[in-house]
Amino acid sequence: MSTIARGASDDVTAPPDPAGRPRRHRLVARAAAALAVVTLTAGTVAGCATAQAPTPPPALPAPAAPASDGAPSAPALEQGDVEAWLDGFLPAALEREGIPGAAVAVVHDGEVLTTRGYGWADTGADGGEPVPVDPERTLFRPGSVSKLVTAAAVMQLVEQGRVDLDADVSEYLDFDLPRRFDEPVTLRHLLTHTAGFEERIRGLIGAEGTPADLRHELVTDPPEQVYRPGTVPAYSNYGNALAGYVVERVSGQPFEQYVQDHLLEPAGMTTATFEQPVPEPLADRLARGYETASGPGHGFEVVTTPPAGALSATATDMAHFMLAMLGEPSTGQPVLEPATLALMEEPGLDAGTLGTLAEGPRMALGFFQEDRNGHRIVGHGGDTLYFHSHLQLYPDERTGVFVSVNGSGEDGLATLRLREQLVHGFTDRYFPAEGTAARPGVDQATAREHAAQMAGTYTQSRSMHSTFLRVTDLLSVTHVTAQPDGRVVIAPGPLSDRPVLYEEVEPWVWQEVGGQRTVSARLDGDRVGAVAYDSAFTMLRADPATDVALPVLGAAALVLLAGVLVWPVAALVRLVRRRPVDRAESEARRAGRTARVLTRLASLGAVVALAGWAGTVMAVMSFAEVPTVALRGLQGLQALGVLGLVPAVLRVVGDVRRRAGWRRVTGGVLIVLALGVVAWFAVTYRLLAPSVSY
Repeated sequence: MSTIARGASDDVTAPPDPAGRPRRHRLVARAAAALAVVTLTAGTVAGCATAQAPTPPPALPAPAAPASDGAPSAPALEQGDVEAWLDGFLPAALEREGIPGAAVAVVHDGEVLTTRGYGWADTGADGGEPVPVDPERTLFRPGSVSKLVTAAAVMQLVEQGRVDLDADVSEYLDFDLPRRFDEPVTLRHLLTHTAGFEERIRGLIGAEGTPADLRHELVTDPPEQVYRPGTVPAYSNYGNALAGYVVERVSGQPFEQYVQDHLLEPAGMTTATFEQPVPEPLADRLARGYETASGPGHGFEVVTTPPAGALSATATDMAHFMLAMLGEPSTGQPVLEPATLALMEEPGLDAGTLGTLAEGPRMALGFFQEDRNGHRIVGHGGDTLYFHSHLQLYPDERTGVFVSVNGSGEDGLATLRLREQLVHGFTDRYFPAEGTAARPGVDQATAREHAAQMAGTYTQSRSMHSTFLRVTDLLSVTHVTAQPDGRVVIAPGPLSDRPVLYEEVEPWVWQEVGGQRTVSARLDGDRVGAVAYDSAFTMLRADPATDVALPVLGAAALVLLAGVLVWPVAALVRLVRRRPVDRAESEARRAGRTARVLTRLASLGAVVALAGWAGTVMAVMSFAEVPTVALRGLQGLQALGVLGLVPAVLRVVGDVRRRAGWRRVTGGVLIVLALGVVAWFAVTYRLLAPSVSY
């Protein structure tokens, strides 16, 4: 569950998003959902490195008209104006994006300002009467927004002195945490997504009836720790679920029961629940999830690590949650002390471990920093496969806004556009910029130097390092190109599917030209090694071969396929022509026959394996379960291709010694090179990894 676009499973979403990310076509869309899921997605989509004009800001609902003196004049933040503004935006936006329904809540000055429902909780496409969204009654699945409840539960225990934010989390666990580094993993790391874990997506979301056993999910095939704790923001469903398990262990209650007793009910969230499925009295209130407004509905999505995204709640429930997190609970029963709430809203880490990445957006303790127009905003987004949500709090203005939709829309950017336009439009209308001072910038010589150090190819920190899904890194490549004037083009731009122009506004901090998004960079030697762009998301400099890996692999596969097809084609030609074979030619064919046959079998195995891996990745990103025996079978074929290098080399050596002719020798050399490329790819991208978990 992600922030806006943080998802295909930020998510219980992409991964993913999942927490979710913008998606260019359906395969990348699914990758994004998976990485966001429970987004719980996927990183940003790949884009070209060519410098292009900056991306224009998204179209937003009309802001307030400027006053006569040129300063923005914000309308009063009151029920009538907010409802009229929402009514003028959301119905048309839902229709335009192909999304069935939405629920919205706005709170201000300690009160629920409004809750609104739009469109359909059930479209009736599967039979039965359509059911409209009722903000008081309809339960939505906010995905990774659930992580804020988990963070609040952790902070309750911190407040009570029962856990320490900076103690090694192993003190509270009953199993060994996967570790690669000696530094302790702390609750602070878990709440800021800097514990260093790679991503896992297998089983993140299951169909109704799938058991949700938190401890089992945490100890079975855990992700590897791939980054030093505290140094690389990398969104992690596993990390948040681990924090939830600490709550369960320390409190002595199942996580779902603890948050019900100590957070949801005290906050006045009378129908909210983490139970899966929801209790029977609430079952008929659930909104159905859809891919598009015209498509069929889908069943209940079970998040197998509940703390990361299992919440079900109405818009009214979420209004009461926002009030509680603003320190003004509607029940009069505080869930956290004011000092604890303030601590949750502050950046959780500093330059001590993050270096210059700390100059950009940072994670607070559970919240993303999402400031706009000079106003302090903290928030969190969330995505399941079919639900997409976002929550923002304005602590200084005592205001909060929440939106959730129950469909993914006509394309991969549909829910991103809608959510972003709504929350940004809300800020621009009611909290416009008020004489915000321009950032000082840097001199052009420094800007050019830093741009040159930043230029290159990057992949996402939120990725799978130790399994065959490492190949998905090649689907989320970002290129940074230095411009002659010292600005940089990031393609695709963060949370975008188009190139975006950035200029350096402070040392190692760049701002979108014509926009408000910022990124920060950190040097690794004489080049930038990391670019942070969204609190818990970072781009890391890619391996030198990243840009050429897929084209070279494709060429190698074509060579191997041609080598395999030449054999039966040549035999057929000889049969059709009925050309007699002389003794010398017959002896030449017999010589080295074993090596040739083994080489062809290895080539066939490698080609079939690559095709199988491509199908497997598409299936996994569609959240289909791939049997382990099938994955081991693909590894067997892949190993056959690697072992085939031996007879392939022997074949070439034999042909050279027999002076078999330059065509045969050249063909043999090409086969050797192609098998070598496939072997390199299989090792580098973990197709032969001992573990076939994902």
